[in-house]
Amino acid sequence: MINSVCGYGSTGRICTGIQNVLKNDGHDSLICYGRGRAPSNCKSYRIGSEIDITVHGLLSRFNDKHGLYSSQATKALIAKIKSYSPDIINLHNIHGYYLNYKLLFEFLAEYDRPVVWTLHDCWSFTGQCAHFYNNQCDKWLTGCNDCGFKSSYPKTVGFSRSAKNFELKKKLFTSVNKLTFVSPSKWLAQLAKRSFLGKYDVRVINNGIDLDTFKPTDSDFRKKYGLENKMVILGVSNAWGHLKGLDTFNRLSEMLDESFKIVLVGVTSKNRKYVSDNIITINKTANVRELAEIYSSADVYLNPTLQDNFPTVNIEALACGTPVITYNSGGSGEMITDKNGIIVERGDFDGLFETVSGFKKIGINRSDCVSSAAKYDQTMKFKQYKELYDELFEER
Repeated sequence: MINSVCGYGSTGRICTGIQNVLKNDGHDSLICYGRGRAPSNCKSYRIGSEIDITVHGLLSRFNDKHGLYSSQATKALIAKIKSYSPDIINLHNIHGYYLNYKLLFEFLAEYDRPVVWTLHDCWSFTGQCAHFYNNQCDKWLTGCNDCGFKSSYPKTVGFSRSAKNFELKKKLFTSVNKLTFVSPSKWLAQLAKRSFLGKYDVRVINNGIDLDTFKPTDSDFRKKYGLENKMVILGVSNAWGHLKGLDTFNRLSEMLDESFKIVLVGVTSKNRKYVSDNIITINKTANVRELAEIYSSADVYLNPTLQDNFPTVNIEALACGTPVITYNSGGSGEMITDKNGIIVERGDFDGLFETVSGFKKIGINRSDCVSSAAKYDQTMKFKQYKELYDELFEER
């Protein structure tokens, strides 16, 4: 597996989870990663160095050549792959200033063994950005050019090479014969099929969660924050901002009466000044049991995201028995049914306000929320990867 990180973050945990399933089934696997550190119990290989990442990032900021540096690090990775001689290669996030995708795909085209590429965003079929949904851009359908969103990741402050990047990606990413794509959401899978990647098979394997951790959990959270007689509306994010719906929470806090209280988890000291004073803020917590306690204490989980792939926070809330209200944005509504939550049209604040303010009358059963999360057990999802590997190994 090749990914930007190993063991942390959603993509890093997916890689280590797959590795554990493979190990338990008697197989061997290696995670090659570009950033941070890997867990000590993980069989891994670090690609390049922090210095290489810094240089790659700085250079690409000025000339829009993200993914076209780190040549020596990528050559060393290719040498490692050749010595390891894997039967299957599973790409995840190959962007992130640590890898030269041109060198990698020239090698993969010759390697002639099955490659799986798990898409966690749209970067693979655009000329620049990882997400275009909020910008309502459709240039990726025919050919990116003169990108108007250079400030979005991967950011560039110089001239735009989006047209050249698009054509280079199209040439390289369609050069591998035995290539299968995996998407966590139906939404992203449909976009991939409409792109220049459309000639390939695209499977859907949803992101999963740890159901042994995320489950209805008793605590004194409500008493601790004086919420015993309040309708608690919860939001959780690692990066609060406009796209995650911070503006929406601020507006709601000014309009809802005193029987409601908004709680936001993941608010840092840096962005606390952008949050309304009447919202309860909690720092990011690495304690997953504490997070399960907070989910379980809420009356409703609100996710007014403006662009998202397949947010596991929705599933975590459901697994703890908390119904979800979300915008119909990307894949954010794919796990929502009439028994576990409500989907509001993207950006319809008035509709969202009416839904939140009248939610007490809807009467969603918390046990139905828990039941609906059962099909997102992470071990089951990791095994679906193993089943895909088995299928491709037999067909090779």
